[in-house]
Formats: sequence, C-alpha cells, structure tokens
Amino acid sequence: MIIIPAIDVIGGACVRLRQGSYDDTTVYNDDPVTVAKRFVDAGAGRIHLVDLDAAAGRGDNRKTFERVRHAVSCVLELGGGIRSLEGIRKALELGMDYAIVGTVLAQEPDAVGQWAADYGSRMIASIDARDGKVQIAGWQEKTGIDPVELAAAAGKMGCAAVQYTNIARDGMLTGPDIAGTLRIAQATSIPVILSGGISATSDIDTIRMESNGRIAGVIVGRALYEGRFNLADAIRRTAGREG
Repeated sequence: MIIIPAIDVIGGACVRLRQGSYDDTTVYNDDPVTVAKRFVDAGAGRIHLVDLDAAAGRGDNRKTFERVRHAVSCVLELGGGIRSLEGIRKALELGMDYAIVGTVLAQEPDAVGQWAADYGSRMIASIDARDGKVQIAGWQEKTGIDPVELAAAAGKMGCAAVQYTNIARDGMLTGPDIAGTLRIAQATSIPVILSGGISATSDIDTIRMESNGRIAGVIVGRALYEGRFNLADAIRRTAGREG
C-alpha cells in the first residue's frame, strides 16, 4: 500500500478545503514546490496534485505544477479540470505521470473509454461521492450516479486506478471510509486508492488490517499539514515508496 501526500492548489498556494467547500479554505503554504520537496525528503515516491481553480472553472495553476515537476523526480498525478482529451495531453506534456479524470468520467463515459484506448495506463478515475451518489465539477454539482457502478465502468475502460473520496469525510479528520472504499474495490479489477478522512498515522494500520490488501494506496491531506500524520513513519510502516 502506497502513501500519497496531497497538494491542492488555489492561486498558486497550497491549501486544503473541508468537504470540498471553497468557502472553507485553509492556506498552509505559499509555495507548493517547497511542500513537494519536503514530502520527497520524507520518503514520498508519489504526490497527488489538484488544481482547484481549474476544477471550479476559474483559471489554472499550470505554471505552479510545472515548477513542481522540475523540482522533484517522484511520480506525480494531476487532477482538477481535466475534462477533455486535450486536457489529458496537456497534463502529460507537463511531465505528469498520471492525469486524473472525474467530472468527464461521470458525464461522458463513452468518450473516456475511447481515450483510454491510448491513454488508459496513464489515466486515473476519480470518483467522489456524497450520500451514495457521485458529485462532479469540483464537488459542486450532484448527480444520480452510483459510485460503485462508475468504478466498475472505469475498470472495464482500462483506467490505471480508481481514487475514491467520501466527500463528507474529506478534510474533516474524522477517519477514512474504509467500508465504502472496499465496496468500490469489490466492483473493479484495477487498483483502488482511498482518499479523505485520514486523521492520524495509526489510520494506516487500520486500513491495512481491514482491507486485507484490497486498498492499494491512501491519499493524505489535512492531517499531514496539521502535524497529525507522520509521513515518513507511515511510509516505513507500509514499505510504500513508489518510484
């Protein structure tokens, strides 16, 4: 199981939201490059990058992520506002190892399936849900889509992995939704990554014990920034370095 620290960016700064609300934003660092280097120094072999401005349709942070790419050699995955084949190509041209698709996966699964013929090994399906239904557009819009069904479809398309977030847990430090993530894992043959709710380093031991190898990775955000989660210790516990 790999541990993946997250860097969410608004206006070039490293931030965290609570339950995806742009009205509840905490700025943790003005320089994501510094944060990325710190994560790599702690042993991270993979970093989860999110362009929250692009996700909300209000510009992008392309130059910031380009600086991150030049600064670190670990695996980088980028999500937020990637809703077209051109968007996938641009992310990969930036030097990203994976492009994350969420909104477009829910809205245009047939198109994503076609893109996967060429880029599936470098596409990660992001499935974000609240009250058992997928939400899109930076978590601002509801759908009637079942996340388990969408995960099954992503696997059939040939995406590299699924990242599942229980929005109600995200940024709340209330503990991960292991049961919900396992339902996703049971529905698809591709690796599944848990996101949201991590509150302490010990959560990693709980996830490993309860998942029995069915959860391939964990994304960690607010707990890491607030000093509740020891990244180096978690990586040592899981032997989770990638790259």
